[in-house]
Amino acid sequence: MAATVVRWRRYGDGGQELRPGTKSCRGGSKMHVIATYPGTAHEQLTTIGRGRRTGTYITIGMATRNLRTFRSVPVHSPTVLRLCEEAGVGGCLSGRDDAGEPAALPGRLAAEYRATSWGAPHPLPCRCHECLTLSPG
Repeated sequence: MAATVVRWRRYGDGGQELRPGTKSCRGGSKMHVIATYPGTAHEQLTTIGRGRRTGTYITIGMATRNLRTFRSVPVHSPTVLRLCEEAGVGGCLSGRDDAGEPAALPGRLAAEYRATSWGAPHPLPCRCHECLTLSPG
């Protein structure tokens, strides 16, 4: 399963500030999801993707709310496959049929977590994922 890091995320008091991507990953970068930790505050996912500063592959725990567009993809990169094995998950999923249904649940949870994380309204102008997809043209 793969996901994309949100381009802009809310930050600070009441979520009134916006920051691009996350501390360790650029917004819009592709992350391979290899494991989940359900039951945490915002369901942590173990992901593999390119780091913000070095550009090399990193394995990192990331909150579901910082990811969007979950989808199943075949993994062809030998580096990603090696990191999956090193993380102890026994390799990534082999094809689209294996991850099609499980990819829908994190997508719904991520949208819910982003909506409930902040008690304050969105800042103006807002560039978060929900506001960008709702804006015309």
